[in-house]
Amino acid sequence: MENFALERSQIAQTQRWVIKIGSSLLTENGSGLQQATVACWIDQMAKIIQSGRELIVVSSGAVAEGMSRMGWTTRPDTLHKLQAVAAIGQMGLIHAYEACFQKHDIHTAQILVTQDDLTKRIRYLNARSTLKTILKLGVVPIVNENDTVATDELRFGDNDTLAALVANLIEADLLILLTDQEGLFEQDPKLNPNAKLISATSIDDPQLDVCAGESTSGLGRGGMITKVQAARLAARSGTATIIASGQKDEILTRIYNGEDIGTLLSPIQGPQTARKCWLAGHLQPKGRIVIDAGAVQCLQKMGSSLLAVGVKDVQGSFQRGEAVVCLDSKGQEVARGLINYNSRDTIRIMGQPTMNIRPILGYLNQKELIHRDNLVLT
Repeated sequence: MENFALERSQIAQTQRWVIKIGSSLLTENGSGLQQATVACWIDQMAKIIQSGRELIVVSSGAVAEGMSRMGWTTRPDTLHKLQAVAAIGQMGLIHAYEACFQKHDIHTAQILVTQDDLTKRIRYLNARSTLKTILKLGVVPIVNENDTVATDELRFGDNDTLAALVANLIEADLLILLTDQEGLFEQDPKLNPNAKLISATSIDDPQLDVCAGESTSGLGRGGMITKVQAARLAARSGTATIIASGQKDEILTRIYNGEDIGTLLSPIQGPQTARKCWLAGHLQPKGRIVIDAGAVQCLQKMGSSLLAVGVKDVQGSFQRGEAVVCLDSKGQEVARGLINYNSRDTIRIMGQPTMNIRPILGYLNQKELIHRDNLVLT
């Protein structure tokens, strides 16, 4: 297998970075933004941009800043209060980034998204085109979840996931997750002070899940496990991930210079096409279909399309063109893709050879249930 591991010495040659900054770094125990700290990061970003790199910032902190402005010490537990305080805090957050970047004659652009924006094909393409245009203009996008309108069904869950999806969206070379930890340790360093930091490993290392733990911060929603999951998601588009402490002096400069700092997680495969990334990471499946062993073999070994004859069961309600998950007989996900028939018609033609579709339905939309161009293995 070809080696897609990113060497530290190659980082300075990478072109496009996504940098995610967590809430615990941006605020001092919920007492508002640490303006001086933000300025230090941006000083480093400016130098990296001036070297020819393109940077996208995914920033947490809107809720924490809003809480500070309102004098609250406890995170709201109702959706509408969270949305309101996020809107209040977003003003201060963006102003801090804009003011600091302006000192380097660099413009910024605010991008607020919900999961719905990245699951609907047209919105996905619009977001992709907009971000790439902003980058071509030499402007730094500041991306955040649109907390003010997102509902539970439309949330990313945490900004680690959002950062990974942005990396997929714009085909980033490197995702940097800045946190309050030095990186990923073999054991919890709070329980074992002698725990060793994992310098670099492949994203498919099975020990990663064992090493990762839950968040101990009351401000952020993401823990180390979400960072590992985000790194795996980013790896689908060939993006490497570095998890490092934003509290380290000149952390971004040191990463750029190839210093052995933080944890480097390398992908195991090269970049997929943008459409494949969208299918794998952005779509919300509307249903599930169970396929037989022969169909699994054809998808995995031959790169074939999925035919109706290989389907054993249909679950959920979906329309033509919506995403479905393909499961094997044990319930394990094999693939997902855009289906050419709705759930009602899929039930009628499942297990049938292609030549029987027209006699059964009275029409033949496509010979394939899911065409291979609209299907990605997972």
